[in-house]
Amino acid sequence: MSIISDSPRSIALAIDLGGTKVEAALVDSEGAILPGSLHREPTGSGAGRRELEESIDRAVRASIERMPETSALVGVGVGSAGPIDLGRGTASPKNLPELHGFDFATHLGRLVPGLPVVMRLDGTCIALAEHWLGATRGAAHSMAMIVSTGIGGGIILHDRLISGRSGNAGHIGQVQIATRTVSDSADDVTLERIASGPRSVAWAQANGWFGGTGEELAADAARGEPVARAAIIRSATAVGQAIASAATLLDLEIVAVGGGFTAVSTDYLELVRRAVQDAIVFDYAADVIVTGSALDGAGPILGAAALIHRADALGSTIPEPLHDPRRRSLAR
Repeated sequence: MSIISDSPRSIALAIDLGGTKVEAALVDSEGAILPGSLHREPTGSGAGRRELEESIDRAVRASIERMPETSALVGVGVGSAGPIDLGRGTASPKNLPELHGFDFATHLGRLVPGLPVVMRLDGTCIALAEHWLGATRGAAHSMAMIVSTGIGGGIILHDRLISGRSGNAGHIGQVQIATRTVSDSADDVTLERIASGPRSVAWAQANGWFGGTGEELAADAARGEPVARAAIIRSATAVGQAIASAATLLDLEIVAVGGGFTAVSTDYLELVRRAVQDAIVFDYAADVIVTGSALDGAGPILGAAALIHRADALGSTIPEPLHDPRRRSLAR
């Protein structure tokens, strides 16, 4: 699949806001990213609000500068780390505390006035991208997941994106998959806390491994270091258990799993598949297919673009914003 085109027509400005970076790009209606339009700026939990806003602005302006004169910018799609509040049109990313309550429509209105702004959770954008262009294309009931610094996901049912009451449906990383003890917080037993890249590294270190990064974990596991290998198996097993639960609950056809940590071992997805089958109770859920992402890391930005180009798949109507009636585009 090519994601580069020289002759776009209707163009969406796509924005992906995460805990370590914000990306912006121009994407045409076929899912092609315009040459030179993809720009990235840093974010980070230690950044102040003005610093974060300036990163967003720089990425957006750099992308807009690549807009061809012969094409039309038709809308802005935003995928944001959560939680979000679609009723208010705001995002409060967990890993960006200074940006809590950020109003994308008002902020972006200064940069691209007069355009509709549609926001969804970043995980749901990834699910929409896989359904539009990627590994779950053609499947009516699917889930997409990212296993990386954190773990996120999104759900498609009956060919429609499931956003939920507040816009936060799909937070698979916050599903609890371990028994909580008296000393545990609710967060301690979530999939993200157990299976994400940094948490897997921390678990290995706590069990006697002396490395410091996911890359070192991968290298040591490949050489047969037992604790490094055990950390990878622990992560994949937890992901598989979560998929088994989701497949049982939602009767899914296919789950696409992407993200940098899935490359920690050549058999990571196979370990996930084995864990899924081991955790299945009912036969109907055993048919779920687990596959890798087909979008080579472009899922978040393509999913943000799909909020504009594939508005027909956005699912049920979100309540109108509670305070500012001018923000109707965020509630579509």
